[in-house]
Amino acid sequence: MIPILFLATLCLGVVSAAPTHDPSLDAEWHEWKTQHGKTYVMDEEGQKRAVWENNRKMIELHNEDYTKGKHGFHLEMNAFGDLTNTEFRQLMTGFQSMGTTEMNVFQEPRLGDVPKSVDWRKHGYVTPVKDQGSCGACWAFSAVGSLVGQMFWKTGKLVPLSEQNLVDCSWSHGNIGCHGGLMQNAFQYVMDNGGLDTSESYPYESRNTTCRYNPENSAANVTGFVKIPANEYSLMKAVAIVGPISAAIDTKHHSFQFYRGGMYYEPECSSSNLDHAVLVVGYGEESDGRKYWLVKNSWGTYWGMNGYIKMARDRNNNCGIATYAMYPTV
Repeated sequence: MIPILFLATLCLGVVSAAPTHDPSLDAEWHEWKTQHGKTYVMDEEGQKRAVWENNRKMIELHNEDYTKGKHGFHLEMNAFGDLTNTEFRQLMTGFQSMGTTEMNVFQEPRLGDVPKSVDWRKHGYVTPVKDQGSCGACWAFSAVGSLVGQMFWKTGKLVPLSEQNLVDCSWSHGNIGCHGGLMQNAFQYVMDNGGLDTSESYPYESRNTTCRYNPENSAANVTGFVKIPANEYSLMKAVAIVGPISAAIDTKHHSFQFYRGGMYYEPECSSSNLDHAVLVVGYGEESDGRKYWLVKNSWGTYWGMNGYIKMARDRNNNCGIATYAMYPTV
């Protein structure tokens, strides 16, 4: 069983000594604060500046190695630059454990080849990238993403669904709102509830609020959910045949926090200790033969490749991309 990773158990990093700053970075620091709308109380800014400088140095060193061919992806300073990796994970993840609920298992078709590449964005199955904000609701965004895709397959209409509905209303099914959750619990809630509201009628607020589901605004339902066998070949078949798939991954690394582009492969990644939920919307292969998963995140378009990441495929289930993958039936 995957260990439970409640966000509440993560502690903030602390700078014990008075930080010293590089004065040559003053202009860049102020520009970064302006760009991302950062304001601090007087006692806080020194610590945040020190964290930002440490992250900046790490990014610089990684990118130097990238230019030497030591990495297949590069990093970039972003809105998370003033967060330690622990603080970042506390705010931006939220996947719990695999749980023990009985699930149907994906039955792979025996006949027919799967395409060499798939991108469900090109076929209307995927809504624009969203931003979960400082709320550990990745599980809700992942669940909504795969449900939206299945409803499009059923109806031919791409209707954005409400993550906030799941955040507020699925506590009785084992989720804990902005403090974490699980996609299968979300699907079970929709099935038991008899529907899920649209995001237009029940907009996202990046916080826990009172449940206010209205069946008149429901635009989706769930009849069940299916677990993909924990291997990349089965995941590839499911993505090719079914559509976008909910998945969980290990993101506990600076390299993921500041990912900008390229083929993400992290040798320190765990294939079982997972902390973040995403949506696999396709897969492909680069001209040099490197295979990848096309993954939609929920950290806004300022992260990664306009909110997406190419994760290494067929490299021993790197970051656990195939360990916990599933989709709803509608």
